[in-house]
Amino acid sequence: MYILKNAWLNITKNKGRNILIGCIIFIISCALTITLAIKNTASSLIKSYKDAYRVETTIGFNRQSMKENFDFTNQEGMNSMKDAFSNVGELTKEDIDNYADSEYVKDYYYTYSVSVNSDDIEPVSSDFSFGGRGGKDKNPDDITNFTLMGYSSVDSMSEFINGSYTMSDVLEDAFDIMFDGNYCLINEELASLNDISLGDEISFSSDVSLTVVGIFSEKDDESMNMFSASANTIITNVNVIDSIHEDNTDLRFSVNPTFILDSYSDIDAFSKELYEKGLNEYFSVTTNEEEVSNATSSVSNVLSFATTFLVLTLIIGAFVLLIINQINIRERKYEIGVLRTIGMKKSLLTLQFLIELTIVAFIFLIMGAFAGSLLSKPVSNKLLQNEIESSKEAKNEMNENFGGHMMNDTNHSMNKISGVVNIEAYDSIDAIVDFKVIIELVGICLVLILVGSLTTIVSIQRFSPLEILKERS
Repeated sequence: MYILKNAWLNITKNKGRNILIGCIIFIISCALTITLAIKNTASSLIKSYKDAYRVETTIGFNRQSMKENFDFTNQEGMNSMKDAFSNVGELTKEDIDNYADSEYVKDYYYTYSVSVNSDDIEPVSSDFSFGGRGGKDKNPDDITNFTLMGYSSVDSMSEFINGSYTMSDVLEDAFDIMFDGNYCLINEELASLNDISLGDEISFSSDVSLTVVGIFSEKDDESMNMFSASANTIITNVNVIDSIHEDNTDLRFSVNPTFILDSYSDIDAFSKELYEKGLNEYFSVTTNEEEVSNATSSVSNVLSFATTFLVLTLIIGAFVLLIINQINIRERKYEIGVLRTIGMKKSLLTLQFLIELTIVAFIFLIMGAFAGSLLSKPVSNKLLQNEIESSKEAKNEMNENFGGHMMNDTNHSMNKISGVVNIEAYDSIDAIVDFKVIIELVGICLVLILVGSLTTIVSIQRFSPLEILKERS
């Protein structure tokens, strides 16, 4: 009790020195509060990105691998490559189901396509493409005019997600019924050529009739073709393609899967499992890891800045406190000598000095934390302004790609589609300076107090009371 009372008396008696120490603690506390808030906010955003960009792996033909294994300079090498290419085969729906039956896969989706003809509608011709041969040199019996592209879910509609396709006209409930029946989306060029409107029905050579529930357009590309590449693409669901496959197995079907894994650490193990299950060596397994890294690069830069600033603040703060405490000890050297002469133990004397610094530190720590909490919200929002705006733009753009009917669709929330991150501006202090930040701030401050008191501790242990009094006299 005496030590605590004496510590408080020393604090009130030496106001100037303690206010100086307090101002330094205040500045450090304010800077640390802002830095920790930014650091934790950036970490949360990176986690949001990683949650939005799920761990996705896809299977595709590896042309580079085939080129490396065959010699194109002679006919024998070309023939060998053709034989190998013909033996690779196509992935089937059964293959995908088999590959998805893995402990590493928590979900999967795929596109399922087939080429067909139709007596009801006329295809958009490609004969006018500059530099192209069109279909004039092909056997008419081998030509299929339309591609039925079946999607297993909204998640698999990557062309709409990335903005390659955009709905120009769509029924309000199109994406509620799209995956449960014989419905389809068609390109606006095909619709214009055949005077097709929403609700019209199209029949195909495989005894399948589809009702048009949406019309989409394709973003302009730099190719010389007068018409878009998707002009003759009919978008439907995988159940329609399944029914065609059951009736006619002679058609050429194509499956493109996407597997959702638990973590990026499972990618190598999953790839190895695929090849063990019989995946051809000329197929490669790719992931979206680089895409996620690119998406989080700007937030990671903010996190790196916050971490660097935090370390520099700690180093500078500890150094300044060491110097001030060294000056403090020199000024109070005679006081230390007197207290030691009258019998106060070194440990109690050290404790008194620590209590003094701790009281001053925590008073100004609270003040600094409050000031930092007021500043952390605008500072965080300013540093992350681009991310907040990009998030809103991405959500609005994707909503427009799907015809403006996705925001209120509870079955296909925008936040569940891969690559869409829900980032909002922080409107409350609690969202920035939470309990975690306060705990980290108190812990850091305690470390600074201990580091800053090293001079005091060492000096008290080293000083001899008789020598101090002798110097005084």
